[in-house]
Amino acid sequence: MKLNLTEVRKDFPILEREIRPGVRLTYLDSTATSQKPLSVLQAMDDYYRHSNANIHRGVHTLAEEATALYEAAREKIARFINAASARQIIYTRNTTESINLVAYSWARANLIQGDLVLLTEMEHHSNLVPWQMLQAERGIELDFIPVTEDGLLDLEAYSTLLSRRPKLVSFTHMSNVLGTINPAAEIIHLAHDAGAITLVDGAQSVPHLTVDVQALDADFYAFSAHKMCGPTGIGALYGKVALLESMPPFLGGGDMIKEVKLRSFRPNTLPHKFEAGTPAIAEAVGFGAAVDYLTSLGMDNIAAHEHEITEYALERLEEIPGVKLFGPSADKKGGVAAFTLEGVHPHDVAQILDRDGIAVRAGHHCAQPLHEKFGIPATSRASFYLYNTKDEVDLLVNGIYKVKEMFG
Repeated sequence: MKLNLTEVRKDFPILEREIRPGVRLTYLDSTATSQKPLSVLQAMDDYYRHSNANIHRGVHTLAEEATALYEAAREKIARFINAASARQIIYTRNTTESINLVAYSWARANLIQGDLVLLTEMEHHSNLVPWQMLQAERGIELDFIPVTEDGLLDLEAYSTLLSRRPKLVSFTHMSNVLGTINPAAEIIHLAHDAGAITLVDGAQSVPHLTVDVQALDADFYAFSAHKMCGPTGIGALYGKVALLESMPPFLGGGDMIKEVKLRSFRPNTLPHKFEAGTPAIAEAVGFGAAVDYLTSLGMDNIAAHEHEITEYALERLEEIPGVKLFGPSADKKGGVAAFTLEGVHPHDVAQILDRDGIAVRAGHHCAQPLHEKFGIPATSRASFYLYNTKDEVDLLVNGIYKVKEMFG
């Protein structure tokens, strides 16, 4: 079923905003963060107006309501990615914290000097720096699955790297720069055959694709609410029960304990063992509302719409003299178009487009090594989501022509 873009756009009040008088917002930066539908804003507002209380600690009405809303959202998130149990969903602040949780808890309990962790050359800094920190602390080894010139992972090289028996393979499901949708199931299967645990950065995939963690057989899967129509400041880590139960707590304090004495403590059961202190309750409510919203539209419908927009955008951008696109063809990528314009710095492109209300990203997009791989300091990046239209792509293309005129 095709999305009704007219009706969908009505759900997002910010899309009515004028950046300046007579200049309507054209938002093409959803890879950085998505906009929020009214249903999410209303769910969080309703929580604060009617049920605001701390969770898991009180027996009064508000506390019980808040706890029920918080845990109901966890159930929704579990169903959304087809986790077998809500106990496998750990609330975190974002994808970055989810990856760091694995690095601090699982990795520090299981990796020793000389152990190999495999990453890829297209990783976000969030899936590079935690492992570099562990390398400096513990003396583990890091190696990287290469990226080909057309923006795909070199799976032959990956097979060779697996012969070195890595302990962990951690990779992005979808690149935030190239848009490449990596063959996660195949990568995980090969890793398991080599005896490795897998961690998937799903920050860009869960908002745009149907993700089934059981079908993928992922050991850990990390993602954020704010990229999938939900609020900032909350994300999730999925993990297999046996792994999560074997891991030491990440942070110490309230709610992550079963019992505390002056000289000892016993950790709580899953998932609370990893959720110390008062959590982001309203944000969890908003997270659950975002899942409801995406489910109501249908993830397959969202993916089909994004593919149509991306295919159109790549065709239009390729028409512009001096534009160089990065990443694979539309059939192998999500809604991302990273590009350079000959003779113009990406920041200048973004600033000039903003005069016409067109919001795109410019920079290295927290993926400096990937840009170095392609011999460039930065790119401009337009990214598309369920509310974007072909008319907005046309505005982008017209805007780039204006940039070219300004720079001669």
